[in-house]
Amino acid sequence: MAGGRIVVGVDGSEPSLRALKWAAAQAALTGDTLHAVISWEYPASWATLMPGVPPEFDPERLAKQILDQSLADALTPDQAAAATRTVVGGNAAQALIDQAEGASLLVVGDRGYSGFKAAVLGSVSTNVTQHAPCPVVVVRGTPAS
Repeated sequence: MAGGRIVVGVDGSEPSLRALKWAAAQAALTGDTLHAVISWEYPASWATLMPGVPPEFDPERLAKQILDQSLADALTPDQAAAATRTVVGGNAAQALIDQAEGASLLVVGDRGYSGFKAAVLGSVSTNVTQHAPCPVVVVRGTPAS
């Protein structure tokens, strides 16, 4: 669908930067706009895990900085300037599913978690492929990465 919107999940990791590059290239091919999304959330046990967190710590501001830096690192200045940026508080998979409503495509990276880590942490890519309201592309790295 030309003139649509491609949503891409970004967290600053190498897999998300690959996904961002892929999504930008796809947007250039299709004429879609690029919508980069990052989410953040406090852990359920925030106070016990990090009792010395300074009161001025702002995870939303940090997420915005990571998003801005990711776009600067992965895209050309023109691509980065044209991208819509959204910072969402909440679960990453749910944030992407919500932001993908009405989009032509949702793009995420594959972190490559397996075994115990996947069981404990869950997987954003697995969740979005199962629940997204639009087609999903999971950009995988090379076998050596």
